[in-house]
Amino acid sequence: MGLMTAEQFKGSLKDGRLVYIYGKKVEDVTTDPALKIGVNTAAIDYELAEMPEYRDLAVVEDPDLDGEPVSRYYYTPRNADDLMKRHDLMVEATRYAGGIIPFSHDIAADALNAISITANMIGKPEYVERAENYRKHLKKTDLSSAAAMTDVKGNRVLRPSSPEQAHPDFYVHVVDKNKDGIVVRGAKAHITAAAYLNELMVIPTRNMAEEDKDYAVAFAIPANTKGVKQICHPMRTKLSDTEFPVDHPIRTHTDSLIILDDVFVPWERVFLCGEWQYAMPLVYNFAVLHRHTAASYRIPSSELLLGVAQAMAEYNGIERVSHIREQITDLVMYVNTLKSLSRASCIDFVLHGGIPIPNPVISNIAKYQFASNLHTFIRMVQDIAGGLAATLPSYQDYQNPELKADIDKYLGGKAGIPTEHRLRMFNLIRRMLTFENEVTAVHAEGSLQAQRMTVLAEAQPEIQKYKKLAEMAAGITPS
Repeated sequence: MGLMTAEQFKGSLKDGRLVYIYGKKVEDVTTDPALKIGVNTAAIDYELAEMPEYRDLAVVEDPDLDGEPVSRYYYTPRNADDLMKRHDLMVEATRYAGGIIPFSHDIAADALNAISITANMIGKPEYVERAENYRKHLKKTDLSSAAAMTDVKGNRVLRPSSPEQAHPDFYVHVVDKNKDGIVVRGAKAHITAAAYLNELMVIPTRNMAEEDKDYAVAFAIPANTKGVKQICHPMRTKLSDTEFPVDHPIRTHTDSLIILDDVFVPWERVFLCGEWQYAMPLVYNFAVLHRHTAASYRIPSSELLLGVAQAMAEYNGIERVSHIREQITDLVMYVNTLKSLSRASCIDFVLHGGIPIPNPVISNIAKYQFASNLHTFIRMVQDIAGGLAATLPSYQDYQNPELKADIDKYLGGKAGIPTEHRLRMFNLIRRMLTFENEVTAVHAEGSLQAQRMTVLAEAQPEIQKYKKLAEMAAGITPS
């Protein structure tokens, strides 16, 4: 089949999948008033592959398939240049989509590479073969895929198999096996875009002990597999009547609670089944890859917020005020630190299971730097913008002939800047600085503490190296 067009991708979603949103069953995700927004956003990955200016980033002529063009995301990286191009693709795709990553290939690629790395670590020929065959399947079909990692967990201090859990299904687990495959039950939460992607790659969410071996499972299934049900988070489908209209389309995604009710998975799509010692390596490698992805796709939204801050400083006539200049400087450093760390992690890559991945220490620092400083960044933007970001009159008020002149007169800023420009920028701030965006930035891709723990664990070899250098400088002879 080869690379799909955006329209072919949309057509492939008419497959009878079981999806609910706003309490109602969805007959067709491509025409549902809400979900079609997500479909169009996910389709951007396919659009870019058709555009000459992006094709070198989006498409690779794969030597493993005799030069057949395949998605950059499903291509196995060989070197720093491959990692850098994938990084640049995510940045450009997110810019093109107005600050939202398309999600049709990108996060799934993190899961796919983590599965391949883990298969190589386990060393079982059947796992290596299954992982490679599944990668080849995605390359040849160009199907979209979601990475379903986060279990709902129940009592979080208890292990998955603990009898003290209210029921055994808080974590996805194997409930039956036969010669043809396995049967799984459980649920995954927070799975972005899954409602309108073709495949679901299901992987563990944590380390496992031997008693948890039934929960050490990883597999891939079509989204319309019998027993799979998705319940979607509400999503914004249009600007409200109170907001200033814009010419470009709304781009956004929903997240799914995915219910797996005794779902059958054939053996050829099973990548982990009972090897509890390898649940954590799979989780770990996905987390490292995913945090680099997160740092990459956060770059455009950070750039946009910096642009908002500068625009509001100028519109308010305060761009030369010393403390405003200090805040703009801090924002510039924030954005460029994120960009530099994201790129550096590709250059200083490491090999895991024979596959190059972005440097784990630098990738985790990049994600932590973005998320831990986001609220300070937001506070600066709010401070520069002023209180009208909260108390702005509506677009309907501005359109009322009895009110427009007064609003133009009294809500203007610096001379020469149209009042409408200032009001539109306030509207943009309100759209960008939502509670959901702030929560997602902190909790997506793992907690802040998880990133700190990974940085410390990964940095141990260099910490010990530097300790030895310090001992040498102090004249301490190793015993």
